[in-house]
Amino acid sequence: MGSKIKKEVREWIILITVGSFIYLMGWHTIIIGKIQQAVLATGIISPSELKEERFASYEFILEDVDGKRIHFSDFKEKTIFMNFWATWCAPCVAEMPDIHNLYEETGDKVNFVMISVDQDENKAKKYVDDKAFHFPIYFLRSGLPSGYNTHSIPTTYLIDKTGRIRVENSGMAKYNTSSFRNLLTKIQ
Repeated sequence: MGSKIKKEVREWIILITVGSFIYLMGWHTIIIGKIQQAVLATGIISPSELKEERFASYEFILEDVDGKRIHFSDFKEKTIFMNFWATWCAPCVAEMPDIHNLYEETGDKVNFVMISVDQDENKAKKYVDDKAFHFPIYFLRSGLPSGYNTHSIPTTYLIDKTGRIRVENSGMAKYNTSSFRNLLTKIQ
């Protein structure tokens, strides 16, 4: 009995040491993100179209990575894929490659507005550069209208040309699917 307890204590010490090392090195977000990417690859978590009609508010200001201020109203009468994300958010990291693939396939027809909520904007810029993502990223420069529920990230909105919010999804999802691309085609 004594050797069994010693073995279990040793296993717990190893597990806690490895877990602490991963956390202290900052690898936990990456590892959790990779696990969540595997879940997303199954396609079981996908966004759905809203049933009730709601209109987007365009009354806020963004800034791009070059420091140029942009009024969100500049995107009026265009199809918009708007995503709130952060580098420290494992579900955000998990869905980013899929969103980038969607951007590569539809970016000429849809305006991608990827809004980083990172405190350190340089970290967000570096993350996007390191991953070779080409979609534009922005930072909020004004308050966000109350119609947007961004209490959790990632949160994604699909807004059609008439200003109707067609999709509102809190949490990670797989967007580069045939049904979502069909929705994009339908609302253009």
